[in-house]
Amino acid sequence: MKMYTQDQLDQVVDAFQAHKVLALPTDTVYGVGVLYGDLADLDHLKHAKHRPETKPIPMMVSNLEQMKQIAKVDARTEKLVQTFLPGPLTLVLPVSETLDLAYTNGKKTVAVRIPDEPFVLAVIEKLGKPLLVSSANVSGKPAAVSYQEAMDNLPNIDGIIQGECKQLEASTIVDCTQDKLSILRPGPILLKELTNCL
Repeated sequence: MKMYTQDQLDQVVDAFQAHKVLALPTDTVYGVGVLYGDLADLDHLKHAKHRPETKPIPMMVSNLEQMKQIAKVDARTEKLVQTFLPGPLTLVLPVSETLDLAYTNGKKTVAVRIPDEPFVLAVIEKLGKPLLVSSANVSGKPAAVSYQEAMDNLPNIDGIIQGECKQLEASTIVDCTQDKLSILRPGPILLKELTNCL
């Protein structure tokens, strides 16, 4: 496994472009991901995590415009993005017409967020594409919240970026596809906060 520091932005970008599976610190917990755009990379990521085919991998984007490339964003969602993102909130949205449903295991929804982590945002900006990122653990096990835990959990991935996670708790996942918002996974942001902002 290759080790990277956050000073090695270009090398990390090159590694993602070379189809590597990398673990990286986010604002919530350690993530493990690949660059969006090659289904073989997605397969490698699922294999590394022993991820069931029924569970799609969420995406990370760097801004609202990038989010609109993979998901349908209505006025309500845009308000949530402006209020809570970047931050520990994952939005489940209808997929855009251009998104290959192979990336979502055939589902017509996609989970997406903008992390509050400058290094990760810089990587995504430089790549110009989303990352497919899940928590750095074997599926079903607790999420890794440190560099060491991520290394211990996934010793066979291609690389890991050193860093620290701030929240030490996975993001809130909110379903934005129905008339009423609903929480699919509790996290740092509460349903009451989301509805109040609307």
